[in-house]
Amino acid sequence: MKEFFATYGSMLIKAIGIHTVYVLISVAIGFLLGLAFGILLSRVPKWSGIILPIISIFQTIPGLVFIGVLFLYIGMVPATIIIALSIYAMFPVLKNTYTGILGVAPQYVEASKGCGMSAVQTLFQVELPLAMPTIIAGLRMSAIYTVSWTVLASMIGLGGLGDFVYQGVSSNNNTLIIAGAIPAAILAIVVGAAIDLLQKRVTPHGMRKEVGK
Repeated sequence: MKEFFATYGSMLIKAIGIHTVYVLISVAIGFLLGLAFGILLSRVPKWSGIILPIISIFQTIPGLVFIGVLFLYIGMVPATIIIALSIYAMFPVLKNTYTGILGVAPQYVEASKGCGMSAVQTLFQVELPLAMPTIIAGLRMSAIYTVSWTVLASMIGLGGLGDFVYQGVSSNNNTLIIAGAIPAAILAIVVGAAIDLLQKRVTPHGMRKEVGK
């Protein structure tokens, strides 16, 4: 173990840092895009029959293929992996935002209109707060998936924990594979736990028991 850290310690720390930065940036962008498009889709739900199936089909495209296509047009720059990861990270948030907003009980919306709220006020003061547990659940799924997808960054020379995984596979070195896999798993657990705490904070008190189930 000491010999391993003496040889790879600095490389591992750098890889963890790069991996974490890719995840945080991509998930943040994906969350904002997913939230915005989910809100727009909830305003025109008749389009969901076309858009959601297209999204589902796009999600079946292997991440490596999409990253490879972007690599051909953009090159070996961090933007390549960030764009790809952000798009994939957007989908769970978009779907959950749409589902969460449409799942708000109509009586709450009608009550807000009866109080004189505008459509924008109803969205931000009623619909989004009530839909937020569902939206955050989508964020959690997005973040955990992105931790694993970021391993693909090393396939185009952009670093991250995938460097250890792929070097270990190519050289049949289990130690290197574990050195890349364990930090990625820990990162996924930490990110998931942080989002769970966020979900508890944004969930209205009356809904917490229901969400916990």
